[in-house]
Amino acid sequence: MSTRELVVLGTASQVPTRLRNHNGYLLRWDNEGFLFDPGEGTQRQMLLAGVSASSVTHLCLTHFHGDHCLGVPGIVQRMSLDHVAHPVEAHYPASGQEFFTRLRNASAFHDTVDVRENPVEADGPVAIGAFGTLEARRLDHSVDSIGYRLTEPDSRRIRSDLLALYGIHGPAVGELQREGTIRVGPDTEPEVVHLTQVSEPRPGQRFAFVMDTRLCDAVYALADGTDMLVIESTFLNEHAGLALKYGHLTARQAARVAAECHVRKLVLTHFSQRYGDTQRHFEEAAEVYHGELVVADDLARIAVGHRSS
Repeated sequence: MSTRELVVLGTASQVPTRLRNHNGYLLRWDNEGFLFDPGEGTQRQMLLAGVSASSVTHLCLTHFHGDHCLGVPGIVQRMSLDHVAHPVEAHYPASGQEFFTRLRNASAFHDTVDVRENPVEADGPVAIGAFGTLEARRLDHSVDSIGYRLTEPDSRRIRSDLLALYGIHGPAVGELQREGTIRVGPDTEPEVVHLTQVSEPRPGQRFAFVMDTRLCDAVYALADGTDMLVIESTFLNEHAGLALKYGHLTARQAARVAAECHVRKLVLTHFSQRYGDTQRHFEEAAEVYHGELVVADDLARIAVGHRSS
């Protein structure tokens, strides 16, 4: 069975605390590993979480503030040490190319990993594969920042009861899926059965990752109809003025986005060190959003969950 889960490696904003590491989020999506915003200490957090650097196939940076990227050198060097054979696609704002180059070559090491740089210059798809489409959109922060959305293609779910109705079984099922039609019944008067007659639509899953930003249209576009939205909630509503000033969201704002965009599972993260705990973040968000709400903790594993239909 395929694995789709978010492994939370760090949840602090700006500076780590005794209980929260710098940012870091590994989305395990079938055979792919999307590592978002690895901050300082991410390599060690991966060890504690029981995931390896070799699981990373895509490195996705939202922007170049240190709490979102200072873990890049350690991750890249660890992948070289482990002789990771597959290429790693790196996505980041194009305006930060100088920073990525510095991070990529931060110290002397035997560089063997194939990191393929894909600087993002405009809104739209940045990677397409069996996993679906990864797209990016520009957000509203104090430096160039982008958010990501992963969309799996829609497909169809075969219904065993309908297969039985037409007497289709064994290798014939595979033929029907490949060809879209199959002939059943006697050779003299065969009936053509179409795939649509024995299946039903299966919406692809959708995941969004939104970090440092003020509210803007892109936040809503990224979040729309997602099965999981991972979103910053740096401040509480009482500090909304600070959130606006520094280009961040409050827990209430993040929850409002999730509610208006019909998000199935909301994951709050990126908490300011000014707060001793996150209970009020949960309470504030729960007043607005009534779906599945998770306030992320370091080393948590959060399942994307089953498809909505």
